[in-house]
Amino acid sequence: MENIGFIGLGNMGYPMAKNLEKSGAHLSVYNRTASKAVGLAKKTHVAKSIDEVVNKSDVIFTMLTNDSAVKEVYEAILPLPLKGKLFVDMSTISRDTSLAIAQVIATKNAGFLDAPVAGSTGPAADGTLIIMVGGDYQDLQRATPYLSHMGKTIRHIGENGKGLAAKIAINYFLGAIYQGLAEMTLFADTLGIDRQTMLDIVNLSASGSGATKAKTPKLVEHEFAPAFSLDLMLKDLRLAESAGADFPIGRAMLSTYTGASIAGLGKDDVMGVIRFLAEQYPV
Repeated sequence: MENIGFIGLGNMGYPMAKNLEKSGAHLSVYNRTASKAVGLAKKTHVAKSIDEVVNKSDVIFTMLTNDSAVKEVYEAILPLPLKGKLFVDMSTISRDTSLAIAQVIATKNAGFLDAPVAGSTGPAADGTLIIMVGGDYQDLQRATPYLSHMGKTIRHIGENGKGLAAKIAINYFLGAIYQGLAEMTLFADTLGIDRQTMLDIVNLSASGSGATKAKTPKLVEHEFAPAFSLDLMLKDLRLAESAGADFPIGRAMLSTYTGASIAGLGKDDVMGVIRFLAEQYPV
């Protein structure tokens, strides 16, 4: 068993690291806000710096918020001795940033995978994420024993950058599902249909999905604590736009989610977009 490092203990990273801990991995973790490590077992080493966790580890996972955070962490990593190490970045960032990091890592005789995930905090805690991987297949084989404790499905998409391509594409589709679900709910409200009844029908029909079922309680209870924040969805839609997604629905989604973020709803769960739509299109 190799020594494992994990950098980034946010809403997604913490439960993912916790599952590695439960697997018995020799685990070291780092987070800029040290209090995020509270709740990890005593056997898990909480490092005081990025250098410390990287120097102690053979395979290092990173799970960070955006391009800026990933660049900051890897700028600290790249000057270190990295020969033989494997880095697995599970963040959702631009392919350009990821590919640039992969190229520099390769010059250090180390491996790099982009391995973003489909699923929010619930699947992260349950270890049932879907993991889309770009990079060398041998590196993936090395990482698989650890990834298998975080996800139920691990799919090799192709070379570096392809994992992120798949993640950006699926989140583009999710953005459409969530906005469509919000608009349908508001429309049913105007027709006098009870929300729970309407959403039960949706979830029993061909239009239902894991996404609609997961968001139903938030819509019924009017409670939007974030599992996946609206601002993160907006970030991913902008990544899709930058990657060439220039379609009518995409333009409409960018307008809606941007407006909702400007209106102060960015920290809400993505389904909080219904609050913005209700204000913009009052009945």
